[in-house]
Formats: sequence, C-alpha cells, structure tokens
Amino acid sequence: MKSPHTRSTLSRALLSAAILSIVAGTAGAQQTRLNPQEKRITDEAIHADLQGYEATQGRIKALNDGGRPVRDYHLSKAQCWLDVSFHEYTRNDRSAFPQEALTESEKLIVDMENGVSPIPTDTALVNNARYLRDDLWQRLKAIHGTPGFSCAQQAVACGEVELVHAGNEFNQQQWRHSKPYIQIAEDLVNDAEALARQCAVAPAAVAPTPGPLIANVLFEFDRDGRKDIRTYSLESIDRALATLAGEQRELAGVTLVGHADRMQGKGFDYNQGLSQRRAQTVRELLIGRGIAADRIRYEYRGDTQQVQQCDGVKPRAALLECLLPNRRVEVRFELAR
Repeated sequence: MKSPHTRSTLSRALLSAAILSIVAGTAGAQQTRLNPQEKRITDEAIHADLQGYEATQGRIKALNDGGRPVRDYHLSKAQCWLDVSFHEYTRNDRSAFPQEALTESEKLIVDMENGVSPIPTDTALVNNARYLRDDLWQRLKAIHGTPGFSCAQQAVACGEVELVHAGNEFNQQQWRHSKPYIQIAEDLVNDAEALARQCAVAPAAVAPTPGPLIANVLFEFDRDGRKDIRTYSLESIDRALATLAGEQRELAGVTLVGHADRMQGKGFDYNQGLSQRRAQTVRELLIGRGIAADRIRYEYRGDTQQVQQCDGVKPRAALLECLLPNRRVEVRFELAR
C-alpha cells in the first residue's frame, strides 16, 4: 500500500531522469498500453512501460518543437496527465489510474498532432475519482474564456488534473492521502487567478491594483502553537515570500484570518479563542521571517466559515483529518501599487 507524501517538483525531475532519450512520435500513433499490474514484476515489463512513457513525452516535445508553446492549455494538460500517471506508476499504484491518466494525455496529443480545433477542455474523473472541492473547480472554470486565460492556461490545466489526482487518492485512502494533492491544486488555482489578473490589459491611464498573494496555514486539532502547524502548509507562505522577493514587489501589509473546525465540544467561545490564538501564532511566524509587525493585522472567526463539511465521515480520527482545511489561518499578502 502506498504511503502518502507531498509531490513536489522532484516528481518531474524523476520523470526527466527516466526519460533518457526523447523519441518524437507521429500523428495517429498506437495507444500506449502499460503492462497489467500483476506483470509489473520483471525488469523487462517495467522497461517496456518506461519506453511507453518516453515515447509519449517525445510526442509532447515534438509538438513544442513545432511551435506550440509550453504554457498552451492543451499541451500543459497533456504534460500534467503524463506527470501524474508516471508519478503514481512509480509509487506502485496498482489501480487503473496510471493507465487512464496516460490515455487522457494521449487523447490530447493526438488532437494536437491532427490539428483538431477546437480541442475539448473537459476534464475526465479517471478511475472514478472523487469530485472534490467544487469551489476550486468553479474558480478554474471562471477563468476559461476570459482575457486573462492566455496567461493562466498552464496553471488552469494542471490545477484541473491535480483535482482529479486528489480525488483518486481520496478514494484509495481518504483525506490524509489526498491532502498533499489538494494543497497543490489550491496553489495552482491561486496562481492561475493571479496570472489572469496580471494578464488583463488595463487602460493606459489607470495603474492596475495588484491582487493579493494567498496562503493557508493548517493546524492540528485543538492546537494553536508553532509546533502544531502542518509542515507542508508552510510551503505556501515561503512560496509567496519568494515571489515577492523574486518580482521585487513591495508589501503593503498582511491580513491574517484565523479559523477553527466545527467540533464544538468546548463551545463557540472556545473556538473563537482558538482561532485567535492560531492567527497570533502565524503573526509571530511572519515576524520571524522578516515582516514588520506593524504591517500585520489579524482577525478571527471561530467556526463560522467552514470550507469542508465532512458530513457522515467516520470514525472520529478520519473526521478530524477531513476537517483539517477548516483549522486554518488564511494569509493574504497585500501588494503595494
């Protein structure tokens, strides 16, 4: 059984390492079929599967060599389907997910190779993946067809794929297993919205107002200290700070909003105080990262704004893990004009 872990950019490095030579495919190439899971026990079978991944990657490269930009929606989606397929294959996923994700990649590749227009933008819930986080799906859907889509299309495409990836992992081992991929999807949605805003052409006489950078810091149940923060959730803060530094953007201020989950065993007032203490903890964390205290303000809203309901989830340990997104501090980095 697979153990959960956060997929980082290393997964793409792993894919690159496996692809020792890029082989350009041709339009109408035969669909790649991975060996059935029970046969993936010999070097020969695994080598054959890796050759299939090599050839598929080569076809994507050939499309890019032919002038289709890397950030193109359909090229990006084909790449992200290939990435998640290979990621799960290397993690010994014995379900249909690696094959079905690879097939989605190849469908897009064939359409691009054959000059199909328009190419569909729907996203299949492969391997009967659970439909998670409708709010994220709707935010991505809202970007399609807007002027900013041309700048955000890569993040939109990969965000959609990662939501399916997360839904597949949820089906296999529930929330704990899917949350790293939901975090990736959240970050991609935030990135897509920011890119779309920056892409929109503003009137020459009006300076555009930069949109905020948003991160979420997650806490263990009924905890509010620095040691109680889920380590991987701090990465979104570090990415935002790196973006500020890399783009030399001026920080106007930071707004923190503390939250608690709906478990009210100690009462509404307790959850209000818990969300306040969490916001204070994140405030101290940001000060430690060099942000001036007078630029940070915080609010706390207890359990009044739940983003994950988890109705009917049992046992209690699974319920608490499912409610993790509610035990958050929203961090909004406001940018100066």
